[in-house]
Amino acid sequence: MFQSRPKVSFGPQNKFESVMMNPADTAISELSEPVGEMTHEDYYKAATKSLPGAGLGSYSLPDDVRFVIHKGDGSRLQDVRGRWYIDYVGGAGALILGHAFPTVVEAVKDQAERGIHFFGTLNEQCIQLAEDLQEIIPCADRIAFTTTGSEATAYAMRTARAATGRSKILKFEGAYHGNHDYSAFSVTPTAISNYPQGRPDTGGLPANMAENVLVSPFNDLETVRHIVEENRGDLAAVIVEPVQRIIFPDDDFLPGLRKICDDNEVLLIFDEVVTGFRLALGGAQEYFEVLPDLASYGKIVGGGGPLGFVGGKAEYMDLMNPRNKGQANYSYVNGTLHGNPVAVVAGMATLAELKRPSFYKDLHSLSDDVCNACQDVLNKNDIPAIAAGKASFWQILFMEKAPRNHADVMNSDAASARALDLAQMHEGLYVLPNVRRFVCGVHTGQDIEDTVRALDAACKRL
Repeated sequence: MFQSRPKVSFGPQNKFESVMMNPADTAISELSEPVGEMTHEDYYKAATKSLPGAGLGSYSLPDDVRFVIHKGDGSRLQDVRGRWYIDYVGGAGALILGHAFPTVVEAVKDQAERGIHFFGTLNEQCIQLAEDLQEIIPCADRIAFTTTGSEATAYAMRTARAATGRSKILKFEGAYHGNHDYSAFSVTPTAISNYPQGRPDTGGLPANMAENVLVSPFNDLETVRHIVEENRGDLAAVIVEPVQRIIFPDDDFLPGLRKICDDNEVLLIFDEVVTGFRLALGGAQEYFEVLPDLASYGKIVGGGGPLGFVGGKAEYMDLMNPRNKGQANYSYVNGTLHGNPVAVVAGMATLAELKRPSFYKDLHSLSDDVCNACQDVLNKNDIPAIAAGKASFWQILFMEKAPRNHADVMNSDAASARALDLAQMHEGLYVLPNVRRFVCGVHTGQDIEDTVRALDAACKRL
């Protein structure tokens, strides 16, 4: 059995001990008293009539594991049936402090009383946050707020095109840059691309759009160099997730991208929607010591609220200046909820906790403990899989060693991984099948012990 580590205090004492219960007592197979206004079945009957696929996005869970969330507390979720789950989804990585963190809740309550939404001119909260972000993000001479990370990547691409007068963007196979059209190529391809030709991931894309989206394998500098040199006259930027899902870059990959872009006068964009404020306070730029021209952020920056931003060098960010409307290189950025004050103060309260001296050391250590403990369980049960990842994001993959690119992931046994993930949900772990999971600052040693028991039971279900 994994040896429980001491609880780590991130600011106020952990107020969530009351919900720390054994998943064995709260698994899906166990009956609980309903806590919602309607039954689980009633909620889904209503959702089927009003929401496409009775869902909120692209994830579809089998009927026997899907559930409706009632509330979140710390590292755990409760559904409308009263059942508790250890949460490793974490709001798709946005909730680095877990659910309902006291200082974040207090900041949101205070701001809501002073105004939920403003538009058309500045508010004091967004100015304060912008100044804070400038200090901690190496490339950020300027900040342009958005509502989502998807918007941030779209605006970064647009600004790169405006700055260079070129139309093409190079991305990496398996990389996710949001839900806009220019990102919807080779995110989850079923076959290896004929580089640099990408594969569309959705219907509804204009046929000629593929001409402006080039694709390369991750961690392959030679292929990147070839594509960039062949297209330098039309290529505006290379956009990269510094850590692609749970795939960390080779030591020379990000510095190599920087040099290739410099040599060919192409902009380098970091998509830091996930890595921002998770690898380090200064994000992947600080962690890997490589400076992009532009960077997109979302998730953690809003403390669970809808907030993103683009940060970057002044010469490119100033193309967004609204006083330049009408000029050929003006980059239009606008949105009704950009810089929303409630999301901004939630982000400010979150960043204040992340600035505590030992936060990242403790978080990454806890993440290593989770991966090591899960690997021990897999080994004990003779499951041919690895708990891959570090720095607070990880995933169980049915393969022999950590992947270097999306092709490696495609060659893994995704069906077995999905079956194990679904079995874990039956045992009280909230994970999405074949999707990266996250450790947050309020996960504890008790959570790890409970995860070990749940994973062990899930292995025995296979």
